[in-house]
Amino acid sequence: EVWQIESEQAKSESFNEELEKDEDVLEIQYQKQAERRIRREKRAALRAEQNQKAREKKDEETQKEYEEKHKEMLEDIQRNHEKAVCFLRKTMARIHEKNAEEELKSQEHMERRIQAVLSLKNSITSNRESLQTLQIGKKARAFEAKKQEMKMREAVLAEGGNVTKEVILHKRLLEYEKEKQAFAEQQKSRRIEIVARILQEDVYFHKQKNSQITMKAVKRADKLEDSLLWRMRTWQYIENTCQHSAAALPQVKKSNERTTSVQEVPEKVCHDVSRESKEDEKDRDKPQAEPEFPGLWDREYGLHKEPKEETQPKLLASRMMRSEIFGKKMGKLQTGIVHKQTDAARECEGCPFYSKPNLIHFKDFDVGKIYKKKIVLTNASYSVNFCRLAGISEWLKDFITIHFDPPGQMSAGMSCEVGVTFKPMINETLEGEITFMAQTGSFSVPLKCTTKKCILALDKELIDFGTQVVGERISRIITLTNCGALGTRFK
Repeated sequence: EVWQIESEQAKSESFNEELEKDEDVLEIQYQKQAERRIRREKRAALRAEQNQKAREKKDEETQKEYEEKHKEMLEDIQRNHEKAVCFLRKTMARIHEKNAEEELKSQEHMERRIQAVLSLKNSITSNRESLQTLQIGKKARAFEAKKQEMKMREAVLAEGGNVTKEVILHKRLLEYEKEKQAFAEQQKSRRIEIVARILQEDVYFHKQKNSQITMKAVKRADKLEDSLLWRMRTWQYIENTCQHSAAALPQVKKSNERTTSVQEVPEKVCHDVSRESKEDEKDRDKPQAEPEFPGLWDREYGLHKEPKEETQPKLLASRMMRSEIFGKKMGKLQTGIVHKQTDAARECEGCPFYSKPNLIHFKDFDVGKIYKKKIVLTNASYSVNFCRLAGISEWLKDFITIHFDPPGQMSAGMSCEVGVTFKPMINETLEGEITFMAQTGSFSVPLKCTTKKCILALDKELIDFGTQVVGERISRIITLTNCGALGTRFK
């Protein structure tokens, strides 16, 4: 038992020692934690102090900026106030000047009105005096006429004639003289009017002639361009076919037959080519120092500089080509491709198809945009007819495309639609035509593309103020309008 008690005491002592050791360890840990907390608190206090100092610095800086801005604002306000005062003084001076000018103008106007009233009074007095003198003159004339009438009556009575008859005849003579004078004055006024109208008509005809001359010049230029294009084609064709020698003419003939069989040429074009080629032959036969169009020919082709050896095969080839084209056209005419428009012993000589509208006009176009229009072709012949597209003018191919599906057989009165698309690439006015082929012949629809223009016009040709009184102010209004699509400045 004693041993057990001693062992228990030893266990309790060892347990107490362990407890003391654990307590010491815990105290050391508590001290370390306390030191860490103190360090953290110190760091937090330092950070708070730094933040507070930074805030104080920011507040001071913002305060300084605010004070500087406030000073600048005050300076700006003072400057603006000085400028406003200066502008106010100037405007007040201008207002005073305007008021003074208006007062001067009103005084001048009043003086003018006073002078006008005085002149009116003077004119009224002078008119009254003139009326009095006229009345006195009329009375004197009437008194003299009565005296003459009395003398005439006395003379007629002394002669033993009819007094009333003589008086009536005398009055009629006087009336006839008055009517004669009035008729002469009327004739003079009519002559003046006729002369003025003749002058106006001369001016109008002169303007019309000038416009017709300009239009003819434009048409001639277009025809020259067309002839130049066809000549270019023919010469290119001749140069391509006659490069080696004149011995290869049969081959040229075969190639011409193929090309002409593939490409059908309209009758008008063939006639133009034949006429121009005949004129070219006549011009070549004549001895000329320079060509017909020296600038164009000299610049592009230089025909007058070619030797005779080169031109002879070209002439032969062109003649053969023309003869082949005419042979083909005569063959078409003989086979009956072109028919007359007849029905029930009637024959129509007009166009086989009518287009609605008659003119395809693209007005006021802008470069780069696309414009579309539709035309309706109506069969105006007396029988069934066909219609197909032959082509358009050469200078319009780059800008205009045509959408047309041939409808086949079309009876009289039937119609079909044709779509025309215009995409302008240059800002210039263009004119041309679209050619169609029908069973009864070819026809064309004119096409025109006009640019934007400014057309200024006045509503009055003459400003008439009519009758007026001296010193009165009369005003009239004239209106200037721009009928075109292009804006402009004016003064």
